[in-house]
This record gives sequence, structure tokens and C-alpha cells, in this order.
Amino acid sequence: MKSVKLALIAAVFAATPAAAFAQDVGATIYGNDGNPIGTVEQKTEQVVVINTGKHKAPIPANLLFESDSGHAVNATKAQVDAMMDQQVAAAEAKRDAALVTGAAVVSINGNPAGTLGAVDLAADEITLESPDGPILLKKDYFMVDADGQLKALVTRDQIANAAAAAGGGAQ
Repeated sequence: MKSVKLALIAAVFAATPAAAFAQDVGATIYGNDGNPIGTVEQKTEQVVVINTGKHKAPIPANLLFESDSGHAVNATKAQVDAMMDQQVAAAEAKRDAALVTGAAVVSINGNPAGTLGAVDLAADEITLESPDGPILLKKDYFMVDADGQLKALVTRDQIANAAAAAGGGAQ
């Protein structure tokens, strides 16, 4: 009889998707130590974004489970923040390595945006030589996408408007 009850409980949990445990944006997510990691900021069927206060950590929904504390993941807040720190540092290092004079740049929506002119990472000044004229951007306006393409985190229209506002000179 006990094994039948356990089998029924297991079947119910197997039929309930892990994402169902974190249905509500704003729900608190706990760590395996019972302490809060953060709150659900966004969710899809595949990913739950947890705002830890330091990072917005995308966690696969299938890693969520119900614990004594509530909705949980098998990590602590410190572990989630450390993982995100490593990912941010790796992305920034990849970006900084790609910020070199002559590098081709596309806009956030994938349109050709120009090439890099002067690059001074120490001063955080990068000149984008756009077809509309040069504009001055900070390194936080760039990223390297999954395909290795250097992207400016602005649209082609924003680049054109910035160049026009600068009168064809760097701003």
C-alpha cells in the first residue's frame, strides 16, 4: 500500500512541469540552504529569470523544485551570483578582445554599422566609423554574439541620429 501511494505521488510530480512551481513573477526562489536567492523576474516554459539583487540569473525551469522553504534551486545565492560573475567576466573579456581598430560592427538588429576607428579601452572611448560619420561609444555599448560577431547595442537608426547630432564629428 505504501509503495502504491509513493508511486502515485511520483506520478503527480512527474506530470507537473518544474516551471509550474514558479508560475508567478515576483515569487521568491530559495537556495538549497533554505535562504532566498531572489525573485522571479521573467519566465518562459524553459527559463526562469531570477533577480538576485546583483544579477538577473537565467535558470533552466527544469532545475526548479519544491522544497520545505518554497520554490527552490539546488544552489545558494552566493553560488548563483558567483556563476553569473564568471559569465559576465567571460563575456566582457570576449568583448574587449574584439574591440580592435578595423573590426566590423553590426547593429543590435544585425545591420552593418561600420568599423571601429580609434579604440582606447583604458579611457573607455571607442570610435565607431559609421556610414553617417563617426560616433564615440563606451565599451558597454558593445557585445560579441554567439556567432562571434561584434555588435553595437544600438540600432542603425540610433547610430545615424547620433552621427547627425554630432555634425559628422565624434561625440
